[in-house]
Amino acid sequence: MSVAQQNREAFVQVAAVTPDALTAFDAYADLLARWQARINLVGPQTLETLWHRHFLDSAQLFTHLPPDTQTLTDIGSGGGFPGLVLAIMAVHQGGPTVTLIESDARKAAFLREASRVCGAGATIINARAEAVEAPVADVVTARACAPLPRLLPWVFGRLRADGTALLLKGANWRDELTAAEKGWTLTSAKIPSCTDASGVILKLEGLNPN
Repeated sequence: MSVAQQNREAFVQVAAVTPDALTAFDAYADLLARWQARINLVGPQTLETLWHRHFLDSAQLFTHLPPDTQTLTDIGSGGGFPGLVLAIMAVHQGGPTVTLIESDARKAAFLREASRVCGAGATIINARAEAVEAPVADVVTARACAPLPRLLPWVFGRLRADGTALLLKGANWRDELTAAEKGWTLTSAKIPSCTDASGVILKLEGLNPN
């Protein structure tokens, strides 16, 4: 069994996706591989571990959504992580409507096609996060988008006053959080990542600039 097949089986078990959702993820993986030949959607070295490095890394956020979440906005979606993964899961397992914000026109085109092929029903906005005037959301997510001090103004602009931010962060998360706390009032919880021993999911609430 290849690494990709092993990771796919592990994804199914850990993320507990339905058979219909798995069909959508298979279509997503195939489409991403085809588009990757033309535009850089993910690091080429991560293609073989797509199911673990990108799909599972994104899907782990789903269980941390507040139970009353109706709307979710993903900032800097790139190849669809985590936003499109969450949109697929929401369609098949019950969850919020999802909006993806992506400034790169080619990546936004990919996201529209991927959402269509996967039946994700996501809204795609091709714009910079700070320029978007879309309605605020219950939850805002982001992954590999920007360091926390630069990211938080974009999150704040898209988040309801009583909303929750779920941000996937790597090994430097402590330094980023310390720097961000100099300019922001917030409540933070650090949730261990199931795909990156050095990373966390930062759950932020009560976000306000000082």
